[in-house]
Amino acid sequence: MTPVPAPSPGAASVSARGWGWRHAGRQAFAARHLDLEIRPGERVLLLGASGAGKSTVLHGLAGLLGSQDEGEQEGELLLDGVRPADARGRAGLVLQDPETQVVLARVGDEVAFAAENLAVPREQIWQRVHRALDDVGLDLPLDHPTGALSGGQKQRLALAAVLAMEPGLLLLDEPTANLDPDGVLEVRDAVVRVLERTGATLVVVEHRVAVWADVVDRVIVLDAAGGVLADGAPEVVLVQEGTRARLADAGVWIPGSQPPVGGPVPDGGGEVLLSAQALAVARTKRGPAAVEDLAVDVRAGQALSITGPNGAGKSTAALTLGGLLRPRAGRLDALPGLAGAAGSDPFRWRSPQLVQRIGTVFQEPEHQFLTPSVAEELEFGPRRVGGTADPRRTGELAERLRLTHLLRANPFTLSGGEKRRLSVATMLATAPRILILDEPTFGQDALTWAELVTLLRELIDAGVAVVSVTHDADFIAALGGATLHVSGGAGRLVAS
Repeated sequence: MTPVPAPSPGAASVSARGWGWRHAGRQAFAARHLDLEIRPGERVLLLGASGAGKSTVLHGLAGLLGSQDEGEQEGELLLDGVRPADARGRAGLVLQDPETQVVLARVGDEVAFAAENLAVPREQIWQRVHRALDDVGLDLPLDHPTGALSGGQKQRLALAAVLAMEPGLLLLDEPTANLDPDGVLEVRDAVVRVLERTGATLVVVEHRVAVWADVVDRVIVLDAAGGVLADGAPEVVLVQEGTRARLADAGVWIPGSQPPVGGPVPDGGGEVLLSAQALAVARTKRGPAAVEDLAVDVRAGQALSITGPNGAGKSTAALTLGGLLRPRAGRLDALPGLAGAAGSDPFRWRSPQLVQRIGTVFQEPEHQFLTPSVAEELEFGPRRVGGTADPRRTGELAERLRLTHLLRANPFTLSGGEKRRLSVATMLATAPRILILDEPTFGQDALTWAELVTLLRELIDAGVAVVSVTHDADFIAALGGATLHVSGGAGRLVAS
């Protein structure tokens, strides 16, 4: 385990006494009965099942939970002995969805923004900007447009902006979830370098425990029913047999343990549904092509995993295959078994025609939520297509993806993992022949990951084509099929 440096005078302390928070309009508390003390300079890995309240705790420490109109608070949560909202600049939070954290149009301005608001002297700000961008490995001009960044690049940008603040408490919510394998280690190492330089306190939420287990000195596991399930050194909480069993039962990812999934790995594939030839894709009409000369067939009853480094164009390729972006060049043809009477060009299909044939789950789940409740969200697609929703179908999806207890909740108040599962369920509700998923396992605990994999395997066996943009090697292995590796502006289809 990496030695913990002595805390700097700027390192923050955390105290919770019977603390809890319930979002307005929700019956259940997002987090409750929390009692803990975090000393200045400690490095804490915060774990728990999807929906256990991990993000809520971070938002509370960052002073972002708002007034009584936005929810109800129990107990006391303090940062350096005061309410977090009164400790301006002491905590820096990287949100679970970095898309919601980007404010300005250029990379340099975005990283400088928070430090400017804290009245850091100008000459120091730009030193911090360059150092933070170097730390997170985002090698881009300061005037590079933030709107042109991939999801993984935005994740690095959000981290750089918080690092430039040099906060006493660094709060990270799934900071490596959308990063390629090399990027995961780069970002983790960047955080460690900053902690060694500043002595700041760290609280990091991450489902994949092995990434952080060797660089933290404490693991706290939240109980989904409230309070703390386990608290101690990593070598105690994550290694001792009795504790490991309790954590596994709660859905916590345990290093060296893979959650079981039902059924065999799908094998083979049926008819070609969608065919791309010499395809070039781009995010905007006038911007550069993200991927060129792409050739791939999407087959019924087969998984296709799209992999590659951040910024390579994976999401843009997926959106184009999904009929949501017009190809820059080449051909994308829907074959008769998929197209029917809609025609061979998916980009020209009307919305009801598209969602019955190709369902796309975006990298940012919030981008596809349209109604004020989970139940209505599940019913929206079927009603848009056929005028009615089958309650048995939507009920089954809610149960399989562990959303039944949230049917009356506003989708925007769900945890990150719950939002991801809802976004998958809304697409499955219209029973498309092709399902396209962008980072489908983001925010999932071990149990919900296994349930999602099992459900997708069943769909593949039933003849659905599942296309996934993912960095999750375990997920790729569990689904089998083919892999499309996107790198350097080109795509290469390889055997999985």
